[in-house]
Amino acid sequence: MGSLFEELEAREAAARTRVEVLEAELAEVSGRLSAAREERERLRIARETVAEVLAEMTPQKLEGAVDTHRSTAGEPVASAYAGAERQVVGVLTVPNWQPGMGAEALPRVYRDIVEVVADAPGPVRAKQIVPRIGLPAETGKIEGTRAKLKRLVDRGWLDEDTPGMFAPARRRGGPSPNSR
Repeated sequence: MGSLFEELEAREAAARTRVEVLEAELAEVSGRLSAAREERERLRIARETVAEVLAEMTPQKLEGAVDTHRSTAGEPVASAYAGAERQVVGVLTVPNWQPGMGAEALPRVYRDIVEVVADAPGPVRAKQIVPRIGLPAETGKIEGTRAKLKRLVDRGWLDEDTPGMFAPARRRGGPSPNSR
């Protein structure tokens, strides 16, 4: 019987070791999870703060704030990125249309799309717009442009009376019926 008890003690010791190893791994993963959650929260707060600041800035202030910085002497110096297209994640890049807003308030690609739709003799499809804005007529480019068109409809810049057919927005007294 002695060997059976010894075998059970050996198995118990091995199980105890496995438990200790797994508990150590769990503690490490829990620490990494906690750090990741903290980082996510900091980034969410930063995104919301930047969105608030940008929403309060006029397009002219926004352009100046992004394109220049101050030299050590205090005078503005043009940035190496001045005039470059910027993509900011988590910021409303396509504003809701409001009276008095022109296409210049839009990022370049959206502005190009609005101009092509405005120049068309009638409603147009995404696949008709793609070559006119300088993109190859590939499925991915067409779908990406369709998503941009839908965003412009949602924000009141364009109308989509017939599914897939986009036209300049008819300005009414209230918000666009296509807006959410």
